[in-house]
Amino acid sequence: MLKYTPSSSVRRPWIATVVQGRGQEIATTFVSFIVLATSMAIVPWGPYFVIGCAAFVLWRRPDIRSRLTGERTNHAATRRVHAALWLCMVVGRDGRIPQVKRLATTPVGFRYLLLLPIGLHFEAMEARAPELCAALGARQLKVKVVPESARYVELVEITKNAFPKILRSPLATATTSDLWQSVYFGVGEDGGAVTLTLPEHNLLLGGEPGSGKSVVLSNIVAAAALDRNVSLTLLDGKQVELAPWANVSNRFVGPDQADAVSALEELRDVMDARYQSLLSQHRRKIASDGDFGLHVVVIDELAFYLRGGKKDQRDLFAELLRDLVSRGRAAGIIVIAATQKPSHEIVPTWIRDLFAFRLAMRCSSTDASDTILGQGWASRGFTATSIDPSDRGVGLLLAEGGVPVLLKTPYLDDEEIDLIAERAFILRASS
Repeated sequence: MLKYTPSSSVRRPWIATVVQGRGQEIATTFVSFIVLATSMAIVPWGPYFVIGCAAFVLWRRPDIRSRLTGERTNHAATRRVHAALWLCMVVGRDGRIPQVKRLATTPVGFRYLLLLPIGLHFEAMEARAPELCAALGARQLKVKVVPESARYVELVEITKNAFPKILRSPLATATTSDLWQSVYFGVGEDGGAVTLTLPEHNLLLGGEPGSGKSVVLSNIVAAAALDRNVSLTLLDGKQVELAPWANVSNRFVGPDQADAVSALEELRDVMDARYQSLLSQHRRKIASDGDFGLHVVVIDELAFYLRGGKKDQRDLFAELLRDLVSRGRAAGIIVIAATQKPSHEIVPTWIRDLFAFRLAMRCSSTDASDTILGQGWASRGFTATSIDPSDRGVGLLLAEGGVPVLLKTPYLDDEEIDLIAERAFILRASS
């Protein structure tokens, strides 16, 4: 095997990087030496006086102490990244490595903004992520696009697990909510909060039994129920998962396919009436200040309604659902549907492909994961098979960012659900 010896054109940028990374520390050390030497020339005990004054200032000013500690940590992190890039030979055509232009600490690691040299691009950096992760000794490393400029990429270094054993939902103590605003959907693997904008979007959930789909649905229903202006239609193939919310819903349907078809026909009429009203007002879609509120349709065990019962009822339900998902967005109708594996044998592709937002909980195969998220994501490293079976409520969310995000969703126990449903009932009764 040929042994690669880096040329001087490659070595010089790395040496310059080291000097640049240590520049501020070298300058600080030099200035400190001059101050101590000058104080010693004035009086013998001068250095002790200077050191004492510095210690007193640091003791009295924790903000300065914190800033100095943060800068030292940032310089060390920058040098680690530059060293990893050099060791992995991630260089451009001119032999230069990407430069850290900005960094920030996160609850689970660091975020770096890298300036790419000529010859490197996002796809090349994404392909080298596994080796960089190993060189850094990180838990995980993500490379993200910077939409403002192709010259930059964002590097997310994850050093520890951001997911608590149980993530409590803020809705457990909330008195009201506003579904026009972004809904708290959980915590991402980088430790940041993940939110979801539901108006004008539909969400499809999938995953193996016990992965946490019903918990996700409960959080969405809770957020909708605490908004007095939101109408709720609930379809539950098992009847027990969404039953606690029956008193705050406009219509609750159990494992009855004929009743489910009737509910969707009713929703279609509501949708058509809203469009007639929008047409008369010369408006294209409903808004938060309009005459209509949002209408959330939650379907648990979608496969039951698409594959059970009589064929004519199945076909009618599928066509009504397709019409609702494809035309309901501008009318303020949001469809949230959950099933174990939305394969084409269960959920027709002409329905499944209409769902812009996808959430893949734990899956037993990459095919099942790709069926939920869309073909090709598993080959890019986004597969729900990598989720630990014991991590209930963890899933890959494909939403506004266009790239799946690993997150843990909040948990609501039965007592919390009952209390939220009771508060929602009182809130709606008083409106």
